[in-house]
Amino acid sequence: MGPDSVIQIGSEALKMVLLISLPMLGVALVVGIAISLLQAVTQIQEMTLTFVPKIMAIFAAMILAAPWMTEKMVSFTKNLFAIIPTLTQ
Repeated sequence: MGPDSVIQIGSEALKMVLLISLPMLGVALVVGIAISLLQAVTQIQEMTLTFVPKIMAIFAAMILAAPWMTEKMVSFTKNLFAIIPTLTQ
C-alpha cells in the first residue's frame, strides 16, 4: 500500500463526506437566508430565533435524505472492502 493509494482513498472519503453533508448544509443555508430576510424586514434582532427553525429544517432534511445517504455510504464501504485485497500486496 503506497502513498498514492492512501491519498486516493482519503480523497474519495472526503468527497463522500462532502456529498453526504450537502443536503443538510443546503437546507441550513436556505433557512438561514430566509430567517435573515425575515429579521431584516421586521427588524426583530433576536439571536435565538434562527436556531430552532434551522435545527428543525436540518432534521427534516436528514430524515428525507437518509435513504440516499445510506445507499451512498454502503456503496462506498463495499467498494472499499472490495479493494482491500489489492492494498496488501
